[in-house]
Amino acid sequence: MVRRLVLGCSLFGGDLLRTLTDRPGSVTVVTDQKGRAEDLRAEGIDALSGDPTDRETFPDSADVVVVAGDDPVTNRDAAAAARGNFPDAVLVVHLGGGPSNAIRDELVDLADEVIDPRQAVLDRIGDAIGTTQSERIYRLMRVLRNLDGPLAVVMHDNPDPDAIASAVALQAIAKRANVEATACYFGDISHQENRALVNLLELDLHEFDETPNLDEYDGIALVDHSRPGVNDRLPPDTVVDIVIDHHPPREPVEAAYVDLRRRVGATSTVLAEYLDRLGIVPDEHVATALLFGIRVDTNDFTREVSTADFEAAASLVPHVNTDLLQRVETPSMTSETMETLARAISNRDQRGPALTSNVGDVRDRDAIAQACDYLLGMEGVDIAIVYGLMDGTVYVSGRTRGTAVDLGEVLRDALGSIGSAGGHADMAGAQIPLGILDAVGGDSRESLATIVTDIVAGRIFETLEHAPAAPTLDSDVAFEFPLDE
Repeated sequence: MVRRLVLGCSLFGGDLLRTLTDRPGSVTVVTDQKGRAEDLRAEGIDALSGDPTDRETFPDSADVVVVAGDDPVTNRDAAAAARGNFPDAVLVVHLGGGPSNAIRDELVDLADEVIDPRQAVLDRIGDAIGTTQSERIYRLMRVLRNLDGPLAVVMHDNPDPDAIASAVALQAIAKRANVEATACYFGDISHQENRALVNLLELDLHEFDETPNLDEYDGIALVDHSRPGVNDRLPPDTVVDIVIDHHPPREPVEAAYVDLRRRVGATSTVLAEYLDRLGIVPDEHVATALLFGIRVDTNDFTREVSTADFEAAASLVPHVNTDLLQRVETPSMTSETMETLARAISNRDQRGPALTSNVGDVRDRDAIAQACDYLLGMEGVDIAIVYGLMDGTVYVSGRTRGTAVDLGEVLRDALGSIGSAGGHADMAGAQIPLGILDAVGGDSRESLATIVTDIVAGRIFETLEHAPAAPTLDSDVAFEFPLDE
């Protein structure tokens, strides 16, 4: 049991006592304020009336000593007495009001930690008005408050956990600005984990039809992607107000507010930082979604992870529902996914450390990504690319591990001219319309599979021979703000 001793009882000390009494262990207070000890004892706190600088008033033992008076001289004397009486205890000292430099220096030498409330306030004010992070937040809030109607927060097609979590977090931020926001997406949420995330956390998402009425919204925000019409079905000329993403854009991004940070592992990290900077405590559903989004996109903090990702996760943990998180992470695998995985193993084509596999027709496009993750775990495989056919489109999913190859650039160079492709250095994807090849059916379906394999695998292996290197973190521009003054 931790034994805590509080010497002095200023306003700071009173607030401290309310905090300490809720924690395991004992608390003893020594105060020279008349009547204060009696009041504390009436509240059930072990309080002694006496001089906090006099060792005779101290209890027999203490593991932690907090000097919490208002007067710097008294605090110095109390700290010296406590250090002499309890040499092995942790000593924390409240600096008090207006200490001289000499007293400040003495306390720094005596104590394990000195708390200067005035400096803490000044630092916080300076942090709020003079940092890049604060400027970023103020610009975002300014854009939100200038909206005259609801905001559509648009995720990329068939959204993953990072996009979903980012959208619901931006909803919470918009609420702070008195703006109604709707989390929207095109396509399907078919991956077992993604469905579990939405259902178990009871997230309210709106599925757009093919021709959404955007006139219902006064603003458009894109999360986890950066350009309308690219990985979403918005018209390419859609005016966008807010873009928040961690993927490197192929072309310039235009919006009133843009935050592009390829140095972080997940867009959820950026949104978690926003919540923290704004002092918004996320509810357990938003916090759980954000933590899951970070974990998925960083592959449990092993892929493209940054210090910011760890800090964001740490800020979210106190608000996360761990039972729900565990249920989201361990959904059952469908027979369709198992069959796709079996075909990926059977149809693999490995050339050195690179592997491709055509899984043929699928009903769940997320099964392709799951198969890709699995194949990357095979011995001798550093690059895994899996592709399959669904609704007249070839879907491609790629992963790398421990290579200098920029997979996003590889897929752009190999497949961008016949479809859309992009992503990160170690996680990327592509979509290729089949066009006239999709008209081949019946007994010719096997021929179509052969043609698709020749086109996709052929282009990929050829491009890998001259693959661009993955960018270093220092090559990144962390964010940009179009000036709106």
